[in-house]
Amino acid sequence: MIDYDAKSWFGVVIRLRGSVGPRVVPRMLIAAALGGAASYLYEHHKFHTPAVAHTMIGVALGLLLVFRTNASFDRWWEGRKLLGGMVNRTRDLARQLVAYVPSDSRADVDASVRLLNAFFAVAMQGLRDEKDLAVLGDLLTTEERKKLEPVKTRASVVLTWVSTRIDRLARDGKITDARLLAMDTNVTALVDYHSGCERIVRTPIPFAYAQHIKLFVTLFCFTVPFAIVDAMKSYTPIAAAIFAFALFGIDEIGVEIEDPFGYDDNDLPIERIAATIKASMSDITNSSSS
Repeated sequence: MIDYDAKSWFGVVIRLRGSVGPRVVPRMLIAAALGGAASYLYEHHKFHTPAVAHTMIGVALGLLLVFRTNASFDRWWEGRKLLGGMVNRTRDLARQLVAYVPSDSRADVDASVRLLNAFFAVAMQGLRDEKDLAVLGDLLTTEERKKLEPVKTRASVVLTWVSTRIDRLARDGKITDARLLAMDTNVTALVDYHSGCERIVRTPIPFAYAQHIKLFVTLFCFTVPFAIVDAMKSYTPIAAAIFAFALFGIDEIGVEIEDPFGYDDNDLPIERIAATIKASMSDITNSSSS
């Protein structure tokens, strides 16, 4: 995710990292080349097409692109809310463990907090279709890593380990049933948030919708030079390239943010959120002085 100063107009405009501009340059060049061809045909043969069709279609295309971008942003924003929910619930569950569990069971508290960090890391690996548990380091023991290797729903299994530890504390009389229920509510919420993230990843924008928009934009941008050449004359290649940048760029933004859990510049800051959770866990577990 790109950090930037929204008040710095010039700084935002000239920044290339995070921009979709470089990815649409090839299509801009094609549009400019077609603009050059349109300009040549108009100059030598007075060939051009009526602009009325593109004027009318442009309105519909604009609305279609707005819906496309809004659908992608909704997915991006929902993903951010789900990750925020994970942060809140892991913090709250760590608070409950530290506050409710007696100090003589501190080992169970520390292990449960470690597993909460592991849950988030494993959950993000699943959303990114990654398998290597070794990169998680000391978040998992060697035995836990071996148990998870053949498992597909790894995040759910890690949360099951947390629930098992909490249940054992209740059976040993370390926490009351009411507190067990409060903790289990947080674990259930983590399952729900993770399932919501999986829903976003596993349910892409319908193919027919995505394909139709791309075809619509391509036809519009690659034919518009012949409709504007009567007005733009020799400036047609420049105008065509600007059209292509605007319309292809909007579609490309939707493509980049519709799956917000990846490594694109405009995806959600997964590593930063993981670090926030880890720091919160550390602060909470180290705060019990009484």
